[in-house]
Amino acid sequence: MSFGNFLEKNISFLIFHFSFSIVLFLLFYLLEIPLFIALILSLILIFFSFSYLFFSFYFKKKKALEIIRCCDKLEDKYYISEVIPKDYSVDVYPYYYVLKEACKSMNDKITRIEQEKEDYQEYIESFAHEIKTPIAALALYFDNNRDQSLKRQVEKIEDYVEQVLYYARSDNTEKDYFVKKIKLSSLVHTLMLKYKDSFLASHIILNVHDLEHFVYTDEKWILFILQQIIGNSIKYFDKKEKKLEIYSMTKNNQVELIIEDNGCGIRFSDLPRVFDKGFTGSNRKKSYATGIGLYLVKKLSLRLDIEVNIESKYQEYTRVHIIFPKSKMHDDVMQ
Repeated sequence: MSFGNFLEKNISFLIFHFSFSIVLFLLFYLLEIPLFIALILSLILIFFSFSYLFFSFYFKKKKALEIIRCCDKLEDKYYISEVIPKDYSVDVYPYYYVLKEACKSMNDKITRIEQEKEDYQEYIESFAHEIKTPIAALALYFDNNRDQSLKRQVEKIEDYVEQVLYYARSDNTEKDYFVKKIKLSSLVHTLMLKYKDSFLASHIILNVHDLEHFVYTDEKWILFILQQIIGNSIKYFDKKEKKLEIYSMTKNNQVELIIEDNGCGIRFSDLPRVFDKGFTGSNRKKSYATGIGLYLVKKLSLRLDIEVNIESKYQEYTRVHIIFPKSKMHDDVMQ
């Protein structure tokens, strides 16, 4: 708010005092008071009028800036009515009342939505845990009957249930987060056991090496991230000779786990969008692709303070870099 705008808003005040000064000047003239004195008195009146307007503007602007600063400091802006100073003046209080009621309504609505979201998340988690038992029973049944085709379909169902579970938890990882020292070879070994049937069925040539490095992260969450990446590699192989290489290296005091395949690759135009929710790519022609896996990879990696980058050449290879930062825990151990 500029001083010019403030004067424009108070134009009636200015007109009144200016008119009053003229009337007073004429009155002094009619009373035969010396012209010089009448002029001085009128100017003094005008001066005090403008001084009043100036100081009114100064204090109102100061108060307005204070409210703006309070608002800027708030992460949740709908709490603004709780922190701004109350003003019971006739022209301001109605606005304060309306703002307070609007914020209260918003708070109530947000509380209700958060409760509904929490209830829905609890239901999803409960469903995902409960359905794992019949899925495991089906997998065991098909395994005993040597029906690997149906067993792989059951494993796909299990993977989708896992996606649902981790999607529901992705906004609250801190509630189920435990950092510990993990050897990369142990993580990869777990993945090899999980996907051994898929590797054999698809005749995938594995090259696993240089996994002696340790990282500090949550084992359960990082395994889910790696499952999404390896699952994508298996899903999109399109060559007769399928190769999957997994290895690690240190770079800039960080540990990198690299997963590389010689599958269909990703078009250059698609690379910036591979982590977008629901994005399946222009070369992903399989109708069952959901576009959720890599979205969850990016979302969870950010929460785990892990960097995930993808480089690819269409029809040649895809290389995923999972970068683990040096942990303060590592410094403590070394000391």
